[in-house]
Amino acid sequence: MQQKIYWIDNLRGIACLMVVMIHTTTWYITNPGSISMPDWEWANALNAASRVSVPLFFMISGYLFFGERSAQPRHFLRIGLCLAFYSVLALLYIWLFTSINIELALRYLFQKPVFYHLWFFFAIIVIYLVSPLIQVRQVRPRMLLVLMAVIGVLANPNTVSHKINGVEWLPVNLYINGDTFYYVIYGVLGRAIGMMETRSRRLSWLCGALFVAAVFVISRGTHHELLVRGNFADTWYLYCGPMVFIAAASLFVVVKNTLDTRPVPGLSLISRHSLAIYGFHAFIIHALRTRGVELTAWAVLDIAWIFTATLALSLLLSMGLQRIDTRRYVS
Repeated sequence: MQQKIYWIDNLRGIACLMVVMIHTTTWYITNPGSISMPDWEWANALNAASRVSVPLFFMISGYLFFGERSAQPRHFLRIGLCLAFYSVLALLYIWLFTSINIELALRYLFQKPVFYHLWFFFAIIVIYLVSPLIQVRQVRPRMLLVLMAVIGVLANPNTVSHKINGVEWLPVNLYINGDTFYYVIYGVLGRAIGMMETRSRRLSWLCGALFVAAVFVISRGTHHELLVRGNFADTWYLYCGPMVFIAAASLFVVVKNTLDTRPVPGLSLISRHSLAIYGFHAFIIHALRTRGVELTAWAVLDIAWIFTATLALSLLLSMGLQRIDTRRYVS
């Protein structure tokens, strides 16, 4: 059990760092006309490599709750308090430091998050709600690969359409619709892979290569969309897209196989504070970007600066919050 805790904690730390990187590079990705192409490509590569972060969080939750135990009332209480706490912080931030219409934010409080990153708290509630109904059984590796190929790629509605002589052959229509379906599938996949014996150097190298290949396709596909449309499109960035699906499953196996013997000091620290880092980081990035505390003339330095400052400040805020929130309800 200790071994499983080690790789789960390390994986959570990696996923948390990736979330911060996604939002650190977002300004570059969405403003290709304001920067040079090399700078945009650099941000695109980092963002593409980090797209697996959210799927990994769903896979971790599925591993923990789609087995012998399911989400308990305390888990629902914690996620509810997190949603309330960080939504209140978001409203205060909007009111004091932005020109965003706070009345609209309040009006649609139960329809969409107050601040963009808080959508995850709504989505993870679904994993908790269905957890008493799902107990994943052990499955043969070949069968799991077939299921992943069909659901993750061939019948994935986010797969880019392919036609031959006007006949569309991809994606296959299995009436799969909605991101929530894939969030649950990520949870099921996390539990299935987590129970499986995957310890093999050859498999680790293969999954590592698959991760790199999938990230390459995501970045090149996004670059192609930029050239065709003249602006950024998230076609290849979608968390439920086929390449992100492959990359997430591959990295999950790599971490499970290689970081399973001990907690990695830096990742362990980030993992312990991942909840509050997630809650705080978006406000910090927004503040740094809108207050001109950035170095956009030097993209590499700017990304390193925004990422480091955001992570450090989020970590300090989390440490301070944990001194008050001794039961870890929101931290």
